[in-house]
Amino acid sequence: MPLKKCHGQMGGFALTTVAWLLCCISTGLPQWQVWHYEDPVVLKPTVALVGMWRACVFHTDRNSSNTRVCYQYNYDGSIPLYIRGNQHLLLVSSFLGLFGKITTIIALSNVHMGRVRRNATCNPFRLSGILNIIASSFLYLAVLFNYIAIMSKWGIAFPPSFNLPFQPDTRKMGSAMALAIIAAVFFLLSGTICLSSNLNIDKTPRSKM
Repeated sequence: MPLKKCHGQMGGFALTTVAWLLCCISTGLPQWQVWHYEDPVVLKPTVALVGMWRACVFHTDRNSSNTRVCYQYNYDGSIPLYIRGNQHLLLVSSFLGLFGKITTIIALSNVHMGRVRRNATCNPFRLSGILNIIASSFLYLAVLFNYIAIMSKWGIAFPPSFNLPFQPDTRKMGSAMALAIIAAVFFLLSGTICLSSNLNIDKTPRSKM
């Protein structure tokens, strides 16, 4: 199967690349939860962004301009278990997506060189599809845990230096969750394409000499 005919596989590689980039971006963004509360010090409405690795607070100065101050999490036991779990899920998803991307490149290279064999035990397309689907599942779990935390109004005992309440007045989902959902969908589509491409390759008859 010439490389120029691998439109499906190339599409799967493109989806894997976009999904991996979105996964990495959503992992580092603090917009997983958007908190609205009244700051007890200045007695003004305040917005905070609660992410998986840091929390950011928007302070309004005397010139009515917003200043964002971010605080990195530490491991002193104040961060809830679901955030720690999501940290691991997001990191594993990023690594699985990277490995899936690499295996897709290897598979496309094998197709180009004519080294793809029928019924191969270790076919890179199959491996890439499995890795992408697992990455998608882990991303969905991270989004689900964060969604449950928002709907259940779970509080977070931030360190006193963060100047954040245990619970806000209102909270909503942030843009990082949307990016993670899109990445999970793209990983799932890419994995499905890679697995179906593997089946198509296995069913392709060999040319007779």
